[in-house]
Amino acid sequence: MIKIENLTRTYGKGEGKVTALDGVSLTINDGEMVAIIGKSGSGKSTLLNLIGGLDKPTSGQIFFGDREFGSMKDTELSEFRLKNIGFVFQFFDLIPELTAEENVLLPSRLAKNKNAGAEDIYSALDITDRVKHYPSELSGGQQQRAAIARALINSPDVILCDEPTGNLDKASGEEVMALLKRLNSEQGKTVIIVTHDQGIAEQCGRIVEISDGKII
Repeated sequence: MIKIENLTRTYGKGEGKVTALDGVSLTINDGEMVAIIGKSGSGKSTLLNLIGGLDKPTSGQIFFGDREFGSMKDTELSEFRLKNIGFVFQFFDLIPELTAEENVLLPSRLAKNKNAGAEDIYSALDITDRVKHYPSELSGGQQQRAAIARALINSPDVILCDEPTGNLDKASGEEVMALLKRLNSEQGKTVIIVTHDQGIAEQCGRIVEISDGKII
C-alpha cells in the first residue's frame, strides 16, 4: 500500500515561489490501477515523481508499506526504487547507444540480478525479434514496449507511468494500455498512470483528479 500524507512541494522563494503540490493526501492499495489526471501544470507529474522517489517533498510523508521515504538515506532510497518501482515515461528514455536488450537489462545489472525471466518478458511484450536492435531502428510502439520491459525486469510491485501513450499513435497507444491492464489484472502489479487523456483514465479502476496542486 502506498500512503501519502499532507504532501507539499514548492519551488523557488519569495515572489517567485511556486506551489506544485498543496497538502495532498492519498492512499493507493496493492493491485490497484489508478489514473492521475489534470491539466498541464496541475501537479500530476510532480506527484508521480514524489511517489517514485525521484524528487523530495517540501513537507509531508510518503509510505510504501512500512517504509517512509523521508527516513531513508539517498543510497537506501535509490536501492529501494531500483528493486520495487518500475518507471515508464512518455519519451521512452532509452539510451540510443545501447540495444533494446541492453536498455532492458540495465536495471537488473545495477541491482546485480541474473536477468531471470527476461525472455518471458520479451515474449509477453512481443519484442523478442527486436531486442538486438537499437532504439532508432524501432517504431514508437516497440520502443515503449522495450521501456515497459525495462520497468519489469526487476519484478517491481509498482509501475509508474508518465503519459505512457502521449508520444504514440492511436494503435500503438491502445497496445500499450492493453499491456498495462494485463500486468495489473494478471500479475497483480500496482499501476499508476499520469495522463491528461480522459479516455486513458477511464480504462483504470480509479481516477484521481488534480488541479492547482490539490486533489479535487
